[in-house]
Amino acid sequence: MLMSTQANRYAHQLLAARADAQQIPCLTKDDHLTIADGYDVAKCIVDIRIAQGETPIGRKIGFTNRRIWPNYGEREPINAPIWAHMYDDTVRYSEDNHGLQDLTGAVQPRIEPEIVFKLAKAPPVNATLEDIADCIEWMAHGFELVVCPFADWKFEAADAVAAFGFHGALILGEPHMLSSATRAHLADILTAASVSLSYSEGAEFRLHSAGFGSNVMDSPVHALLNLHQTLQTQPQFAPLAAGEIIATGTLTDAYPVKPGQTWSTAFSGVALPGLTLSFV
Repeated sequence: MLMSTQANRYAHQLLAARADAQQIPCLTKDDHLTIADGYDVAKCIVDIRIAQGETPIGRKIGFTNRRIWPNYGEREPINAPIWAHMYDDTVRYSEDNHGLQDLTGAVQPRIEPEIVFKLAKAPPVNATLEDIADCIEWMAHGFELVVCPFADWKFEAADAVAAFGFHGALILGEPHMLSSATRAHLADILTAASVSLSYSEGAEFRLHSAGFGSNVMDSPVHALLNLHQTLQTQPQFAPLAAGEIIATGTLTDAYPVKPGQTWSTAFSGVALPGLTLSFV
């Protein structure tokens, strides 16, 4: 277990790097940190951010897309999801599914198309997949902007956990309220759903990649259940609660973005509008 003074030192180091838009060496470079140590740092960070006036309003889940696990992790590939808090000043809604994002201060920014849920109620402790789906008030499509303070996006899982789960911002499309009938079949619906991701640096969009709901722990609902189960083993953190917004992880890989680009999505197999986001 990481000493509290060391965890606090790492937390301030990461917060300073973000504030100054600087890269830093991986925490694991000279210290053998475990994933549990990473969450000790994350706990210090959330406490500091709350003390500074930020309000946690949900969680982001990272590395739920099993297809991209081999692409990340230096000493050993990432092989399980992680999570981090999202805040009132990092989450916002787009207008008419069109958004604008300033990249000033964003270190090595990348874009991730995701399915996002809002919880209407807290899941029961021993929730099943059906119980978890029944807790969802609405779903939306969102773009998460992820940022990484470690050079060339090279890191270990513990680094990712400590470094805010790489969460930078979440831009949400129009929420889609769920009927009880839809909730009952939501996992299957999202397993079969797909998204196309296109970008433009001028007038013409080019198809960049495609992603599938099945990539995300079999479905984004499964990812939510996995988060709920993980939190049962982490008493230092609050369990999921009503009103929380949960970003379930990228349907594609995460792709570098730069000012002047516009990225756009379209869905098949699920009644969600696409989202367009321009970077300046």
